[in-house]
Amino acid sequence: MDFRSDNVAGVAEEIMVAISAANTGTAAAYGDDEISQSLEPAYSELFETDVRVFPVLTGTIANSLSASLLSPPWGAIFAEAESHIYQDECGAPELFTGGAKIIPLQSRGGKIPPKELRNGLASAGLGFVHASQPSAFSLTQSSEAGAVYTPEEVAELAAIAKEAGLRVHMDGARFANAVAALNAGSQSTSPADITWRAGVDVLSFGATKNGALGAEAIVLFCTDLAEEMTFRHKRAGQLASKMRFISAQLTAYIEDGLWLRLADHANRLCTILAQALSTISGVAIVSYGGANELFVEMPGQTIIALRQEGFEFYDWPETLPAAAERRCTIRLVTRHDTTTGEVEGLIAAVKRAAV
Repeated sequence: MDFRSDNVAGVAEEIMVAISAANTGTAAAYGDDEISQSLEPAYSELFETDVRVFPVLTGTIANSLSASLLSPPWGAIFAEAESHIYQDECGAPELFTGGAKIIPLQSRGGKIPPKELRNGLASAGLGFVHASQPSAFSLTQSSEAGAVYTPEEVAELAAIAKEAGLRVHMDGARFANAVAALNAGSQSTSPADITWRAGVDVLSFGATKNGALGAEAIVLFCTDLAEEMTFRHKRAGQLASKMRFISAQLTAYIEDGLWLRLADHANRLCTILAQALSTISGVAIVSYGGANELFVEMPGQTIIALRQEGFEFYDWPETLPAAAERRCTIRLVTRHDTTTGEVEGLIAAVKRAAV
């Protein structure tokens, strides 16, 4: 039973059907096909404003090309210390920007506090020729700790960044899970509410973690950036000759609300897991924000016993393997194709092992 990541999931049936349908006959290459040409109208409707959409293959390139668009080589990009753009892209943002520096900000409860961003900007050396110059701010939605920013929180951070002259990027690898989590209560939050209406200029829109075979999109709310992105997109090797197969995934993903149904399923199962584990003696919830990532602390011997029963998950941090003699933290991630049986099985196993 696999709780390592949503990256281990299979492909949603609806998306496989769309890929198969795109595999009929011939089509124009390099995004000139009908499916690719339909992306921008569809995503403009989704976000309730005109957007430009650039399909890409991975979240790494989505983040890195976005960074290259928002920062010069001498720029500084402020991001959370646990973010992918800072910690998990193998220096790709620095490569594609030509050398921009990522400045880490500390989070609280999985989110960047406004004060942390203000302090970072105040000490950034604006105008000082010996310092990288503040250029962009990037936040992750949902965050690496599984926390979900509200529209008001995004707007407050974006306003601080823009007051200092920075552009705002959102890493939305799990954007669907964030939107679904915000809509799980009585309040209705649209994709527009937590992006451009809140001050976001560029979104890395994720689909691979939530049912796609391999498709992400760079969504530009500042459409004046599109001409430059057109050339960066090609130069980075992301203008796929058979773009229709990537575009078919991105089209099917948002059609009839599929993306939110898939995310809501993963979120609901994670909530069930969090609620059940919180009642078990010796088990403590470290972080859970309503999306599909759950961080749990328990005795190391319990973790070892779970692995012996065949459960898979990551130690957290990954560089700190569980040891029997101490309490340890693990990350559990539910997927669009996680079953109720898998969740119930894990809950039962933790209860057995924690005795």
